[in-house]
Amino acid sequence: MNAELPPAAPDVVAAAVEGLTTRLRKKLDAAIESYAALPVVVDGTVRRVRCGEDAEVVLTPGPSGSVTDPDQVVCSCLLSPRCLHRAAVLGACPLADPEAGADTEGDGTPPVDAGTAPGTADTAAPAASSTAAAAVSPATGAAAEPEPEEALPLTDAQLAAASGLWAAAAALLTAGVPAAGAVPQAELLRAAHTARLAGLHRAEAAALRVVRGLRGARARHDGHRLADLVAQVRELLLTTALLAAGGPEPALIGTARRAYRPGGSLRVHGVCREPVIAATGYSGVVTHLVSEDGRWFSVADVKPGGPARAQGAATATVALGSGNLDHAQLSRGGLLISGATVSSDGRLGSGKGVRATPLTGGSWTSGPLAALFARPLAEAVAERLTVAPDTDPEQAERAARELVGCDLVLVGAVGDHLIARELPSGRPDTEGALVRLVPSSGHPALAHTANFRRLASRPGLRLRVVGRLDPDRAATLRPLAVAPLPGTEATLRLPAEWRGRADLGYDRLEGAHFPPPEVMTAAATAADGPGEIPPDPLAEAPVWRLRRLIEVAVSGGRRAVAEPARDGDLRGDGAALRRGGFHTAADLAAGLTAEADRRTRDVFGRTGGADPDRYARAWLAAAVYLAGVERALVQATWQPAGAGS
Repeated sequence: MNAELPPAAPDVVAAAVEGLTTRLRKKLDAAIESYAALPVVVDGTVRRVRCGEDAEVVLTPGPSGSVTDPDQVVCSCLLSPRCLHRAAVLGACPLADPEAGADTEGDGTPPVDAGTAPGTADTAAPAASSTAAAAVSPATGAAAEPEPEEALPLTDAQLAAASGLWAAAAALLTAGVPAAGAVPQAELLRAAHTARLAGLHRAEAAALRVVRGLRGARARHDGHRLADLVAQVRELLLTTALLAAGGPEPALIGTARRAYRPGGSLRVHGVCREPVIAATGYSGVVTHLVSEDGRWFSVADVKPGGPARAQGAATATVALGSGNLDHAQLSRGGLLISGATVSSDGRLGSGKGVRATPLTGGSWTSGPLAALFARPLAEAVAERLTVAPDTDPEQAERAARELVGCDLVLVGAVGDHLIARELPSGRPDTEGALVRLVPSSGHPALAHTANFRRLASRPGLRLRVVGRLDPDRAATLRPLAVAPLPGTEATLRLPAEWRGRADLGYDRLEGAHFPPPEVMTAAATAADGPGEIPPDPLAEAPVWRLRRLIEVAVSGGRRAVAEPARDGDLRGDGAALRRGGFHTAADLAAGLTAEADRRTRDVFGRTGGADPDRYARAWLAAAVYLAGVERALVQATWQPAGAGS
C-alpha cells in the first residue's frame, strides 16, 4: 500500500481486477509490489504514477478524497482500462472506508477506532449498531434506552449476499495468507460490495477489515499482528454464517453510517487526550469525557495525515460549540451542551443545533471524576469483559475499550512490563491485584515510551491512572493519563497549568515532576520490589496449542493444518490439552486437522477437491471456543491475591 495514493472504493478495485485476462492476473501481485514503491506526482488533487515509458496512471479523486468511480482512474496505455498498470495502481491504493465522508451530523471524521493501540491500528472501526444508540427521555431530557428495533426476515438478496461472502471468506481461509493475493482479495471485495448493496453493512465492514489485514500480513507491516487477522476472519465468518442461516437480528445487519440521535442537555468533564496514529493513514486526537452520571463520551479530530497531524491536533480547536476551546483545554475542562447529538459509541456530534459552553475543569479528587477511582478494579474489569452469549461482538468490543480508573503503586519493571499493585480505595488493609502496565503506543513521535522509562525508574511511586484494558493479555492496562494520588508525598508534582493530570501521549514527565530522592527511597522500600509475579494463564495453559493451530490455519492455509493429522499428532497436542482438562479444545483441534486432511473421491477412486465450507465451519467452531476461553482466563487474572480462597 502506498499512503501517498488516494483511497479507492472496494468495488472499483474489484472491477479493475475482474477486467484482467488470466495471463495478466498472474502478474498482478508482483506488479502491485513494484508500483507501490514508485514515486507519486501530486498535481493539486490529481495523482500521477509513471509505470513505464508509455504508461502513466492518473487518479482524480472525488470530493470525498477517494476514488469512487472507475472513470476517475485512467491509464495512457493502449490496453486501458483493462490493463495491468491501472489494476496494479488501484491495488496499491488504501481501501476507502464506506463511512468516510458520510458523517454529516457529526464532526466529519472517519470512524477510526481509538481503542486500538495508536500506531498499530489496522483499520477503521465499522459503524456501530443503531440499537445501542441513545434516545432522549421527554420527561428528563437525559439519554434513555431506545425501543428495540423490529427483527425483519432477510430478503433473498441478503441471503445470497451473505452466502457469497461466506464462500469468499472460506476460500481465503483455505488458501492462507501466502496464496491470498490480489485476485482472491478482489473476489472478497466484490462480495463485500454486493453485501453493501443488499444492506448487510456489518458483514461488509468485516470483509474490508479482513482485506486490510491480509494486505498488512503480505506486506509485513510493522503494525500487523496475526492475532488481529485471526479475530477479523473469525468475525467475518461468524457474521456471515449467522446471516446465511437467516438471522434477522438488527445487530447482524449493522448500519451504513454512524447514527446520531438526540442526547438532550449534557454536562461533561474532560478526562484525557488520546493520540491516534492509524496504519490506514489517519491520525489525530480523541478527547475522552465523562458525564455527571458516569457515562463516557468522546470528541475526535481524526483525519488523513501522519504523526505530525497527531501532534498538531492535540491543541487544535474543538469542532463543537462556540469554537474557542481546543482539545488540550477540553481535556482539563468541561462543556455544558444543549441539543447534543450522540452516536452509539459515545461520539458527540457537531450539528448545527448543538450549543456548547466551556466549563472550569474539575479535579480527579472530587465530583464525577473521583467516582472513576472509587470502584475496585476487579469489578470494573468484570463489567467490561463479561459477555453474554447473545451479545453483539461489536458491543462487547466497545465495552472492553471503555476506560477505567484506579489507584496504583509502582512496584518495578519486569521484562517489557511495568508492574504495579492496586491500592483499593477505602481499604488500606486489603492487598490489591498486581497489574501489568504497557505503553498505549510505541510510536517514536509520541511521549508514551519516554514517560514509561521515567516511571519505571521510580518504584514506590503512587499514582492515579486512567487507561484501557488489554482484553487479550493477562491483567494488562494501557495507561492514557496519570495524576497525583492524594494523601501521600510519594506521588507526582505536576505544573499548575496541567491542572493535576498528565496525558502520557503528549505531556512529557521530567525529573522535577517526581518526589525528592529521599522520599522515593522510603517509598521504594515500602513497595518491597516486584516479588513473585503471578503466572500468566494464557502463556501457561495448554490452550496455546489450539491457538497455534488456529493461527497456522490463517497464516499457512489448509495444507499446513493437515500436517498433524498426517503424522499422527506426534507433537502430542491433543494429549496435552486433555491432561490440562481442555477436552473440548482437544476434540475441536482433532476435528479441524481431520477436516483439513479430508479429501473426496469420485467413482473411479480419484482424489477430488477439498470442501472449503466444512473446513471453514470446523475452524470457526475452534476459533469461537478459543476466544471465549481466553477471555475467561484474562478476566480471572484481575482478581486480587487470595480472592479465590
